[in-house]
Amino acid sequence: MITKRIIPCLDVKDGKVVKGIQFKNHQVVGSILDLAEKYSNDGADELVFYDISASTKGSIVEKNWISKIADVVNIPFCVAGGIKSVEDARQILNLGADKISINTPAIDNPDLIYDLSNEFGSQCVVIGMDVKYIGDQAFIFAKTGSEKTSHSTNLNAKDWLIRVQELGAGEVVVNAMGNDGVKSGYSIELLNSLEDICSIPMIASGGAGGPRDFVNVFEKTNVDGTLAASIFHRNEYSIKEIKESLKANSINIRI
Repeated sequence: MITKRIIPCLDVKDGKVVKGIQFKNHQVVGSILDLAEKYSNDGADELVFYDISASTKGSIVEKNWISKIADVVNIPFCVAGGIKSVEDARQILNLGADKISINTPAIDNPDLIYDLSNEFGSQCVVIGMDVKYIGDQAFIFAKTGSEKTSHSTNLNAKDWLIRVQELGAGEVVVNAMGNDGVKSGYSIELLNSLEDICSIPMIASGGAGGPRDFVNVFEKTNVDGTLAASIFHRNEYSIKEIKESLKANSINIRI
């Protein structure tokens, strides 16, 4: 039985952790190192760091804090933000990251997925899918770190998921943009629509408001893990509380 994962998500901008609602109005919520250490000690299974401004500015994630993360956490962590080449990824992995995640760079150059998987192994390559419904169609969005640059790619989410798996992605994070930060629960509909064609680990993102939302997504979908930000950053719930609720509902989790 696969152990489900709880993964705090830290959006990074100008060296601080920030959080918005539906990808807008980002506010500083804390220090990268302080929050990373806290979540590692609190029982997180992994951490993911998104430099949300890198792709919007055509730059790469700032590297000065990555090696410091490796000094304060004892769990795997993933880094994202404007990683456009094998060399970019090598630098980040060499600084201590266990995985790298790409979204806009993969859309701009799908062969990058193949190149990264070939060089480092598919287990290191995570694809971020920022998805929004337009009518009844789920589309992939790019450059989502700023509302000024965020735009639909006209890529259908299902088609893109099939493609990234063919190219060697090892994991996918499905982020329901309409649910982001509003604490209304994960998008069960979106996750269910994708899981039949997904043969790699899928992580749900967007909408966590409390323990029931985690129980729901694990009971009603086949996701392997969940990302959450606001409820942890604002100390509304601890990772321990979420995990105890999951255990009480017979969901396999590492305590």
